[in-house]
Amino acid sequence: MFLAVAFVLGFVLLGVGSGTTGLTDAFQSAFSLGSGGGTSISSLEKKTVQHPQDANAWRDLATAYEQKQRTNDAVTALERYTALRPKDDSGLAELASQYTTQARGFATDYQAAQTEGATISPQTTFAPAASTIFGKIYADPKALRDPISQLLETQAQTKAQTAYSKYTAAQQSAEATFKKLAGLTPTDVTVQYQ
Repeated sequence: MFLAVAFVLGFVLLGVGSGTTGLTDAFQSAFSLGSGGGTSISSLEKKTVQHPQDANAWRDLATAYEQKQRTNDAVTALERYTALRPKDDSGLAELASQYTTQARGFATDYQAAQTEGATISPQTTFAPAASTIFGKIYADPKALRDPISQLLETQAQTKAQTAYSKYTAAQQSAEATFKKLAGLTPTDVTVQYQ
């Protein structure tokens, strides 16, 4: 009985074997004592609205967005920050990095839309050769076409085109930002490579 009580007390009060420090961690997590995890995004957004020329507020907001993996919002905040501080090479590097992350996301969207389009109309994979009579009939957009699958194909193509346009825009923005950064730091080999 004594060992059971000692085990419970050691585990609960001292955190033995649990990877915590016992009751202190339990109280901190239950009542959010200690560090609160930083400033909330909503308060940072209010700060930028109240003080739109405060570059540090925009940088803090961008950092908060990055921590929440809100890349598009982080890009917007960093664009504003770098407009206020155009010679800040770390801000430009961060913006270029966010553009690159954004481009990767759009590339993934593009690939998903292409895959979706291919799965919507698998009959194109098994279509007869275009040189045959059936192939010519099949290739005719007015013959043997299901209007529902045509609509779905059109939607998938639109998604793919939109994602590709966003991808190229993000890539061009990243390139332009890296060029600005290279102008500020002409001897930085990493920037030149990027």
